[in-house]
Amino acid sequence: MKQPLISFIIPAYNEAVNISSVFQEITKEMSKQSTYNYEVIYVDDGSTDDTLHFLQQLTQFHPQVKYISFTRNFGKEAAIFAGLQHAKGNAVIMMDADLQHPPTLIHDFLAGFEEGYDQVIAKRDRTGDSKVRSFLSSLYYRIVNKVVDVNLTDGEGDFRLLSRKAVQSLLSLSEGNRFSKGFYSWIGLDCKIVTYQNVTRKNGQTKWSLAKLFNYGLDGIFSFNQKPLRFCFYLGFFILSISLLYILFILVDIMLHGISVPGYFTVISAVLFLGGIQLVSLGIIGEYIGRIYFETKKRPHYLVKYTNIEHKEIGEHHAVH
Repeated sequence: MKQPLISFIIPAYNEAVNISSVFQEITKEMSKQSTYNYEVIYVDDGSTDDTLHFLQQLTQFHPQVKYISFTRNFGKEAAIFAGLQHAKGNAVIMMDADLQHPPTLIHDFLAGFEEGYDQVIAKRDRTGDSKVRSFLSSLYYRIVNKVVDVNLTDGEGDFRLLSRKAVQSLLSLSEGNRFSKGFYSWIGLDCKIVTYQNVTRKNGQTKWSLAKLFNYGLDGIFSFNQKPLRFCFYLGFFILSISLLYILFILVDIMLHGISVPGYFTVISAVLFLGGIQLVSLGIIGEYIGRIYFETKKRPHYLVKYTNIEHKEIGEHHAVH
């Protein structure tokens, strides 16, 4: 009987120092069991260091290693999508290349898969994170869960096992503005949580600055709800009501006491306040319009420059060399 196949998907951007290490750790864990075959799919997200070189070297000695190298940096979401498209496994395990996702959890993932779960999710604590980052993360999740249409949990990310059913469900969501954390929750399916202690990066530098994390957080808010637009409507209606009451008050005051010299403070305050509200509302509306604009273009999520995956597996809209 043919052994089930597990596909590991590892997005990598400038992770040359970790490419071999993460593969060795995966091999070490998979050698402890004889139930599964495995493949490791690296997705080089337009790295500018020697990541691609190390991947090509790795494939010369390990036939289970596959790689897809993008023409430029398309982002982690595109890398995840590419990995899911080309994974052949009965289940998929997604990991970062920096070894902050401990391969020792692979056994727990496979145990959950054997129990029948479609998603086995690793949830980390905040050990080692700065107090500022921990506070901002906690605050973000408290806020975002009040406004989005899916449930997001602090500490749960891309490090998880997905059954073939879960993979197909994610691939059916083909929009260009992707936010995988929301997708995992949106598809539902049976989930099991595996907790682990946070692991700090040993080699290389993190690619997630506070600015990138902030933008990623905004993607989550705008991708799964229209409440900001509804907020603009309610806020506009509230300000209109206050303005009408103020106009009525001024009119009554004029009728009772006559016309007085207009107040500079009142005029400036009204102009600045209403102007700020309008700019914020236009920004929110523009964010949604921009997303619609990019979706209508229907551009591919990524373009491939180099790969060792057969041409027929890549797809006609990708360039292969």
